[in-house]
Amino acid sequence: MPATERLYYQDSHLIEFEARVVDVTERVSGWTAVVLDRTAFYPTGGGQPSDTGTLNGARVVECIDDGDNGVLHVVQGAAPALDAIVAGRVDWSRRLDHMQQHTGQHILSQAFVKLFDAPTKSFRVLDQSCEIDVELANPTTDIIERAVEFANNVIWEDRVVTIHNVSAAEAAAMPLRKEPAREGELRLIEIEDFDLTPCGGTHAVRTGEVGMIAMRSWERAKGLTRIEFVAGVRALADYRRANRTAREVAALFSTGRDDSPQNAAQLIEENKELHRRVRALEEVEARVEAERLLTAAVARDDGTRVVSHVFGGAESSSRAADSSARDASGRDASARDASVRDASVRDASACHAAARTAESSARNAEFLKNVAHALIATPNTVALLASRDKDTARLVFARSADASGDMNALMREACALLDGRGGGKPDMAQGGGKDVEKLDEALNRAIQSLS
Repeated sequence: MPATERLYYQDSHLIEFEARVVDVTERVSGWTAVVLDRTAFYPTGGGQPSDTGTLNGARVVECIDDGDNGVLHVVQGAAPALDAIVAGRVDWSRRLDHMQQHTGQHILSQAFVKLFDAPTKSFRVLDQSCEIDVELANPTTDIIERAVEFANNVIWEDRVVTIHNVSAAEAAAMPLRKEPAREGELRLIEIEDFDLTPCGGTHAVRTGEVGMIAMRSWERAKGLTRIEFVAGVRALADYRRANRTAREVAALFSTGRDDSPQNAAQLIEENKELHRRVRALEEVEARVEAERLLTAAVARDDGTRVVSHVFGGAESSSRAADSSARDASGRDASARDASVRDASVRDASACHAAARTAESSARNAEFLKNVAHALIATPNTVALLASRDKDTARLVFARSADASGDMNALMREACALLDGRGGGKPDMAQGGGKDVEKLDEALNRAIQSLS
């Protein structure tokens, strides 16, 4: 089967043609692949997506380069018969878009070479933008914008774009921007007095057809500089989206579009200051909570205070007095020191009443850590803290430097019971789980393991 004659090689503006069907095959997708003796449809390749359009009214959803077997036109709908003469029509809006992006890439890539000796290593046409990966050392926004400005000046000079078909020997003597990726006869795209490079894609006939190029963003990627840009109709669409967003943001500040960055920056600074104040208040609140819990705690025989507490639950009052009311042998400690216990319970009740609002909602892990840090500032103290928030249980276990116990081991055991995970260091660990109903059991096991 002879190779398909590629009409777009000589005329990228050709969108209507007639051709003969030379092969028809069924695809795994259920659609049909049609090969023609000649085509104006560009197949996917070189970073450029394929054309779409119609063959005798049937939708062409994709074109695939099958090498020597020709171009496969994947058809959705009734496929033409073998040897039939069909009328093809390429979607012009898509073709124009791809011509603008691809020609724009040639111009932008050469601008980087001329200004910074930075060759382009890869190119991609995405759904809404394009990307080039450039070998650019020490990139900055100003450097990239210089290349974009240079490229736009070439576009607005409306230079002629010419197609040359040359042999490999002839190409070897020419100042090509990049080495050819294939052997034999080559198709070269020349931008008047600016760029000459081998390429099989579709291109504008003059640079003015590209319209303009705009850089959207850039980043370092795999040792290269990845630049996202748009050209032509995409640049206009991108401006409209950006302008609409800018006007909507400005409306939130009741200010002009160009004043909104300053207002946003001011709001961000104010928000940071509020966050700093909130964190300071949370630290104060954590210290108050810690003092309340320590007041309710009773020291064990070895002098260690074990403070166990659940925030956000119906039983969120201090469990420290209960947890330390029994020593390692299980004997009732209240009989030894009734006066200390009674005073602690009275103080705990008073503090609990004062902090009822704070106790009514669940606490996040950061608050638990703050309380734990405040607790273990007191010598010989172990803090076993938890919060209950709907279907999530959070845990923070900590001990002072002079207290005994492996908080990491205790945390792993508790999280296993809660169907969760966690860990940390011997002196502090955190975690959580989904089985909130077993939260009390998990804390009780931790207390027992300390005995």
